Amino acid sequence: MKTLLNPSAGAPALTDLALLVARVALGVILVAHGWQKFDEWTVAGTAASFEGMGVPAASVSAAVVTGAELIGGVLLIVGLFTPIAAAVNAVSMVVALFLVHAPAGLFVAEGGYELVLAIFAGLVILVAAGAGRFSVDRLIAPAPRRRAKVRS
Repeated sequence: MKTLLNPSAGAPALTDLALLVARVALGVILVAHGWQKFDEWTVAGTAASFEGMGVPAASVSAAVVTGAELIGGVLLIVGLFTPIAAAVNAVSMVVALFLVHAPAGLFVAEGGYELVLAIFAGLVILVAAGAGRFSVDRLIAPAPRRRAKVRS
């Protein structure tokens, strides 16, 4: 039962693999949304859209969000400065949830917050857990070695 309820307890590589999958999936989503704001809508167009949604300092917010998604997404994919990139984008998701999506309800098809909330949840996990073994972060700052427990 212990293995069923905590599968990675006996195989820490499963946690590292799960963090890799989460980082890459969230990173791809963030890059796609950032690139859309940068290339398709343009930062100026995004700012105009933000202004229409009541986002404060729309021009600055559009530039910051576009950069956070593009740069932060790439950082998540490679696993570099993961907790920082995840935290910046998590804050962006909370702001988007409350300023834009919450009034529309849950479902994304109606402009709701389900996607923003799911991205936020994944980012919070990365803030708390870090990038895992399969990342540039781990190359820069290797995890401390665990000492074997001595049983008496």
